[in-house]
Amino acid sequence: MTTNNHRVAVIGGGMTGLAAAWALQKARKQMPIEYELIEASDQLGGKIQTDVTEGFVIERGPDSYLARKESMTRLAREVGLEGELVRNDTGQAYILKNDQLYPIPGGAIMGIPTEIGPFIRSRLFSSIGKLRAAQDLVIPSFTHENEDVSLGYFFRKRLGDEVVDQLIEPLLSGIYAGDLDTLSLQATFPQFQQLEAKYGSLIRGIKASRGKQSQSQVGKKQGMFLTFRRGLQSFIAAIEQHLDEKAIRKKTEVRFCEREGKRYRLTFNDGTVQTYDHVILTTPPYVTGRLLEPYVDVDYMREMKATTVATVAMAFKSEDLHIPYEGTGFVVPRKSRYEITACTWTHKKWRHTTPEGHALVRCYVGKPGSESIVHETDEAIVEQVQKDLDQIMTVKREPLFYKVTRWKKAMPQYEVGHRYKLEKVRQELKKAMPGIILAGAGFDGIGLPDCIDQGEAAVATVLEEIL
Repeated sequence: MTTNNHRVAVIGGGMTGLAAAWALQKARKQMPIEYELIEASDQLGGKIQTDVTEGFVIERGPDSYLARKESMTRLAREVGLEGELVRNDTGQAYILKNDQLYPIPGGAIMGIPTEIGPFIRSRLFSSIGKLRAAQDLVIPSFTHENEDVSLGYFFRKRLGDEVVDQLIEPLLSGIYAGDLDTLSLQATFPQFQQLEAKYGSLIRGIKASRGKQSQSQVGKKQGMFLTFRRGLQSFIAAIEQHLDEKAIRKKTEVRFCEREGKRYRLTFNDGTVQTYDHVILTTPPYVTGRLLEPYVDVDYMREMKATTVATVAMAFKSEDLHIPYEGTGFVVPRKSRYEITACTWTHKKWRHTTPEGHALVRCYVGKPGSESIVHETDEAIVEQVQKDLDQIMTVKREPLFYKVTRWKKAMPQYEVGHRYKLEKVRQELKKAMPGIILAGAGFDGIGLPDCIDQGEAAVATVLEEIL
């Protein structure tokens, strides 16, 4: 690297790090910047891993992103992959209760009922549970501005235990793989608190928000999610191809980060040392904390929880799998006796993933506080998953093949107080190490577009400080 240029290190080659590297790649056309993207493993992409076997496109980690969060679509356009985007097929989603699947009531937004008819007709809840949920319309706002409470406390107070345990919890836990009664409202879904404050009711607030949709949004129902025809890893590959090959360092682990005047010395696992003006850290909080420990109080990053989960993909011939429901999959309440937490009928939700005449099912295991199954052998995990599925659908033969992927400490938990504790860390960091910037799924959002936003925001901060 040219020492006269402003040098930036991006630590971590997941979605956040890649977005930051791409932003720096573009910025150096106008500014004297050099960057390095440093990744400890032998490939970029983090939890984004696509397996292509016998014509099946199988995502081992995330499988899509919310289409309304446009930063990922924009980035796909910039790297020439917009034409590869596909939207999910819509279909009924279900909740598993007592060995039977019940349709999620029509009009439910993140489990919050907004249409009276479908909610009243639903057999998922008792009459008492329905009456309790209706009290949301008369219960006054009970949280103050900037007050943080758990998601569980907030929703139970407004809608009651039954709707939370049977509907909201399995839906939201599918996003964060966490415990609703410890997850932070402010760090996950602050918009619900804002709706409560403005309308005095979640049901009224969401109905009012939906009523503001433009006519262009009304009509044929579209899938909410997007992915790539050849899998999410094709997106990672496209970004990598647009980066400077010489700026990418794989199989490189940062052992030490030391301040040296206004710059930072990074010592790598091979013994080499490099000096940078800015360092963007996109590593998991416990890794980030280890690097910063000599300079700031990192107790929160060290103590921050992350849950362990596993995905199980199973491929079948169509005639060997009978699903007596029309839809795209189901979620499972945490308090159920099942080990699976969710199941996607992938061949119905994402038709491009499965060869004609075949079926693809993707299940998830690992509950907060009950993750032991993830540490079992592949065979034991698949056996348990099949045992659970046998209660819901007919599996006539063993799968053609299966893929088990374990993600240990992979889902960061934004517990109550997360935003305040994180802000304290950042304030200390700004004083002690002003050239260090924190970003990534462990901090300000776990979705892929959220990670892209964080990577780009980190680079924007670097550029502001250079100018």
